[in-house]
Amino acid sequence: MGGDPVGDGVPEAAWQRAVELIARADEVALACHVSPDGDALGSMLATAFVLRSLGKRVVASFGDRTFEVPRLLGFLPGQEMLSPPQDYPAAPELMITFDSASASRLGLLGANAAAARELIVVDHHPSCQGFGTLGLIAPKAAATAMIAEQLIYRLGGALDRDIATCLYAGLVTDTGSFRHSSTSPAAHEMAARLVATGLRTDEIARELWDRSPFGYLKVLAAALDRVTLEDGLVWTYVTRVDRAAYGLPYSELEGVIDIVRRADEAEVAVVCKEDDEGAWQVSTRSKGAVDVGAVCTAMGGGGHHNAAGFTSHDGVEKTMARFRELLGKV
Repeated sequence: MGGDPVGDGVPEAAWQRAVELIARADEVALACHVSPDGDALGSMLATAFVLRSLGKRVVASFGDRTFEVPRLLGFLPGQEMLSPPQDYPAAPELMITFDSASASRLGLLGANAAAARELIVVDHHPSCQGFGTLGLIAPKAAATAMIAEQLIYRLGGALDRDIATCLYAGLVTDTGSFRHSSTSPAAHEMAARLVATGLRTDEIARELWDRSPFGYLKVLAAALDRVTLEDGLVWTYVTRVDRAAYGLPYSELEGVIDIVRRADEAEVAVVCKEDDEGAWQVSTRSKGAVDVGAVCTAMGGGGHHNAAGFTSHDGVEKTMARFRELLGKV
């Protein structure tokens, strides 16, 4: 068993209770947040593999109206275990959520979580609201995948290449390929355990960061053409119309913030992305001096000190005006 990368973030009694609940369950319903990233989907699928090996019936899903795995995560194994939200148990006996700081991040599955008899929350966000009946919450962990790995060991599971691929995708996604300040010695130690299973780190990196449809380049160009720099803040937006011109799915916009945040003159970067329902999904980044997690929490979202987000149903100008106002108070 690998060393515990989450320190004293999760009480031993909570681990024991989680193992007991899972041992007693015949079926375990898993869920991750809407528009899943590598950490959310990877942590859930890795755990699903182990639960299935233990003889459990497993249901795994995320609560998007358009149930579709983002293209960049299409390489993750285990997707045959996924079910659309409409096939999810209405009131699960045991439900486990991954990488969701609040019930609202579960989308269509929020009602299922509210009706679950037991709800285990596996998360690493400092803004996690601690919903559910049991929390495996470790804010110091660099990724939810680090907590999922420890849960797997405690269930008696072991790493194989498929499980390691899922966990590695979560680890490198949330550490920015080990560039973010959350990267710890334990994160590198976990990576060594995962790589030792024989996974191809170069292939995973190519899938996550080095591929995109041609239309992404055109949409990125439009976003950069309207980028604005003001008082240490750099921001832009992408509309549904921008994407529709090239048939680009919303899920392809994840990397825009990583381009915008490069501006030397800005401490904070923001990208507002209009989803298919017309809501604005707002991604924010900080270089360290500003706690964007606190701002996003005040906007109804959450996240980390240096990386956070929220959803807005107002227009871009109104959303950014409110964001600027709160930014001036942190």
